[in-house]
Amino acid sequence: MSKLSHNKLAAKEQVLEQFHSGMSLLAGGFGSAGYPTLLYEWLYETDCTELDIITSGVAPADKPFQLGFACLLRDKRIRSLTLTHAANNPEVGRQKVEGTLKVEAVPQGTFVERIRAGGAGLGGVLTPTGIGTPVAEGKQILHINGRDYLLELPIRARVAILRAEKADKMGNLMFRHTSRNYNTVIPTAADMVIVEVPEQGIVEVGEMADNEVMVPGIFVDLIVPIPKGGEFFER
Repeated sequence: MSKLSHNKLAAKEQVLEQFHSGMSLLAGGFGSAGYPTLLYEWLYETDCTELDIITSGVAPADKPFQLGFACLLRDKRIRSLTLTHAANNPEVGRQKVEGTLKVEAVPQGTFVERIRAGGAGLGGVLTPTGIGTPVAEGKQILHINGRDYLLELPIRARVAILRAEKADKMGNLMFRHTSRNYNTVIPTAADMVIVEVPEQGIVEVGEMADNEVMVPGIFVDLIVPIPKGGEFFER
C-alpha cells in the first residue's frame, strides 16, 4: 500500500504479512501510554522468531497491556532487546544471564536521539551521557572542544508498531497526553509503520483539526482499528 493512499485501514491479514522471523521491530509506548497492545497480540499469534525488538522499556509480565510481548519473551522468540529499562521485568535479566537474549541498555535521551537520527538519515549523534560507564564500552569516543563524547549510532527498524488515539484514514495521527512520548519520532525511523487506533477515533480525511495532527500521514502505512472492548487481551 502506498504511503500516499487516502485509505490506509488494514485488515488483520494485511498486517500479518508484514511480520517475519528475524525482523527488527521498533515499538512505541511508555508503560501503557501509546503501547501497541493489539499489534503485539497479533505478532504473538504468528510463528515469528529471532525478533530484534527496540522499545523504551518493559513492564512487569502481569500487566494486561503487555501480555503479547510477555508471551514472546517467555517463549524465547526475541533474539535481542534494545531498551532504556527492564528492572521491573526479571525475565529479561534471567534470559540475559542465561545467554539466550542479547540486551542493550540505552539512556532514555540517547535512545530517542538515536531514533531521530535514524529517521533523519544522520550518521549518528554525539553525547557525553555514558562516558566513564559501561554504556561506553566498545563505542567510539570523540574529543571535541575539550570534552569527550560518545558516538551513538542511529536506530532504524524494518517495522514499527505504535498506538494513536485518533487518526484519519490517510494516516494523520493524534496522541493523547503522555502517549505522545516517543510515538512522534518512531514513524520516521521504520520502513513499514503500523498504527492501532480505537475504532471510535478513526475519522474521514479532513475531519481532523490542524493542531491535532502530531504525525503526518506520509509516515504511516497501515491503520488497524481497535474494536470497542478490545483494549486488553487475555492469554
